[in-house]
Amino acid sequence: MLRSPSVSGLRAPEAPPPHLARIAVQLQQITVEICTARGGGSGILWARDLVVTNAHVTRAACVAVGFADERQAEARLLAADVRADLALFQIPPVAVTPAVLADSDALRVGDLVVALGNPLRLRRTITAGVVHALSRSGERCFIHADLRLAPGNSGGPLADAAGAVVGVNTMIAGGLAVAIPVNDVRRFVASALSGGA
Repeated sequence: MLRSPSVSGLRAPEAPPPHLARIAVQLQQITVEICTARGGGSGILWARDLVVTNAHVTRAACVAVGFADERQAEARLLAADVRADLALFQIPPVAVTPAVLADSDALRVGDLVVALGNPLRLRRTITAGVVHALSRSGERCFIHADLRLAPGNSGGPLADAAGAVVGVNTMIAGGLAVAIPVNDVRRFVASALSGGA
């Protein structure tokens, strides 16, 4: 009598990778284009009336921000921290669901991440990679990922495989994308809204 081969040593198939097209659509809704005379960059719809970006993207008190549906709104600077490279703008409330925020402290080396932004005059492009390293410089923490970023990505979201924002893209260093962890951004926004920034 023939016996069926044992399957006890076989591993269950791994879950398929997340659908990047779905994540792209989700992130496009919460990624705004910061329009300035010198070019601009990207920002994140933090709340229905708030946009977060990098301080180096613009130092203007008022800028225009563009949304995925081609609408534009005027944004007024509420607070900026040049050392942290973060800025908070207020906009008229929009009927768009703001970004879902992850816990960046839970991020691990090897996690899949995606970035969305407006590089080199291309609007709301997506790039994907993995977390390469997590570092600290004094009181500042950074996420390093092997993503292809370019001028115009600054201020845009770095998100996890579920599309939740884990960081704000801020620079390229050593060929790697560098982002500010979203938990640090949370503290900046809370301080700004309480009048401490």
